[in-house]
Amino acid sequence: MSLPHAILTALLEKPSSGLELTRRFDRSIGYFWPSTHQQIYRELGRLEQAGHIRALPTAQPARGRKKEYEVLAAGREELAAWVSLAEDPRPVRDPLLLRMRAAAVVGAPGLAGELRRHLVLHQRQLAEYLEIEERDFPPERTSEEDRLRRLVLRGGIDLETFWTGWLTRAIGDLDGPVAGSGTGPGAS
Repeated sequence: MSLPHAILTALLEKPSSGLELTRRFDRSIGYFWPSTHQQIYRELGRLEQAGHIRALPTAQPARGRKKEYEVLAAGREELAAWVSLAEDPRPVRDPLLLRMRAAAVVGAPGLAGELRRHLVLHQRQLAEYLEIEERDFPPERTSEEDRLRRLVLRGGIDLETFWTGWLTRAIGDLDGPVAGSGTGPGAS
């Protein structure tokens, strides 16, 4: 995956200025491919130099106007070639999981509190994704484009559902009785 391909995708969906593009990233693609506004602007310049996009002509003077970009044939070809590539799944790389592993070695007072904080964040994200699904994907939207976009959103929903379930169980395990404490099921 790469930022240039994310930008090409967004611009093929709708030609945009850099500012509009960064706002659209914040509301859609950025959920699964986050980037800073500086990274997006820098990449727009590279894509333009590579001949993959161009600034649309405008009747306004160049100074002080927003450039609106569109994808050129070479950019569409690059994106199509990238889409057809085979790519293996990437391993999960989450600092929280590594911190939990380290906590097993050095201890971690307050770890359950951090897990609770993460749980709240994932619950909020799940609620936001469900709201987007309800708002943007009514049953009558069945085009292939809509089905593919909804599948991406469902991937986000499923990931957040996983995290909320896993964090709930992890918090329960950490808050539960400690083995050998003489409490809980099977204690004598």
